Amino acid sequence: MNPTILKFAYPATLIKEFDHWLVLLRPAQVTLGSLVLAAKGDATAYGDLPREAFTEQGEVVAAVERLLRDFVDYEKINYVMLMMVDPNPHFHVIPRYAGSREWNGIEFPDVGWPKAPHLGAAVELSNDQIITLTQTLISNFR
Repeated sequence: MNPTILKFAYPATLIKEFDHWLVLLRPAQVTLGSLVLAAKGDATAYGDLPREAFTEQGEVVAAVERLLRDFVDYEKINYVMLMMVDPNPHFHVIPRYAGSREWNGIEFPDVGWPKAPHLGAAVELSNDQIITLTQTLISNFR
């Protein structure tokens, strides 16, 4: 796996693997259900991904949105591709909502609503919480 995927705690955070993409839990939860959609392989530019990755990305996005709609009941969803620190193509998938959501006794406010998400205001999960939330999302993926 590429360095970007490993940075986001793969394989512990793996929710679903596709041919060209991985869906990972984002350990720092900007909002409840924040994910990383990471391209597999060694490409360091989005345009260098194989054509098949772009076709598959549509299927992955539809599946991710179903998962998060059911789990978080988001109002909007943001896909943020920054690639300033982590070199391989990936998107931060951030479900957006007014107010906050609660999971396992933890509050997850959407600090930036209705403007840009505040990536620095993320809720840091413990290793046990990461495992539990990842398993919860795996069981809800369809």
